[in-house]
Amino acid sequence: MVVAAGWPTTAEELVATQLALAQATPPLWEPPDRPTVAGCFACFSRGSSGPGRAGEPGWAAAAAYRRRQCVARAIINGRAGAAYLPGLFALRAGALLENAVRSLPMRPDVLIVDATGHDHPRRAGLALHLGAVLGVPSIGITHRTLLAVGDWPTGDRGAVSPLLLDGVLVGFWVRTRDGRRPLAVHAGWRTDPAIAVRVVLAAAHHRTPTPLREARRLARTARADA
Repeated sequence: MVVAAGWPTTAEELVATQLALAQATPPLWEPPDRPTVAGCFACFSRGSSGPGRAGEPGWAAAAAYRRRQCVARAIINGRAGAAYLPGLFALRAGALLENAVRSLPMRPDVLIVDATGHDHPRRAGLALHLGAVLGVPSIGITHRTLLAVGDWPTGDRGAVSPLLLDGVLVGFWVRTRDGRRPLAVHAGWRTDPAIAVRVVLAAAHHRTPTPLREARRLARTARADA
């Protein structure tokens, strides 16, 4: 599927794009032995409250790792495209996150996004959408699910339990640290739930996978410095 340049600017446009993305069947990504894994994260003005607003200042960062070594970082600033609405996060942050990833001096093999994938009212959350726009396999990480349901796994690192939406497997709860709250790990663009878990556990030297953790730190630091 070819995704048009630019991001939808209205809810109606985004819904149409999401419905099309949900029907796409790109080939499944086959991870190399030592993939370059990037994470990206966006944050917005501390003065915003509730869902925020269109045009408020935003900061986004991306960080790429090969195993435990950071091989690239990028930080950009811009404006929120919209207020936050569940299922329409791409209107708010999609362009910022795309610009951050494109600012990396190299192309990652896979991207971890602070957003959902198929766990979404139209089965195409921002983690999937961003991967499709960039042409990069993608995985979503969230602390909560959007619609999917599933019991938590056991308390040991590496324990997983399925996340189902209308009976379809869309991801897993994954325990990345012994005894810590699990993360919801979502299949995204050209990934399935099993691949997503494999990449996340390899990259999770803390509770949050290191590339996403570093991107979050960079974006929040840029916001504080501003």
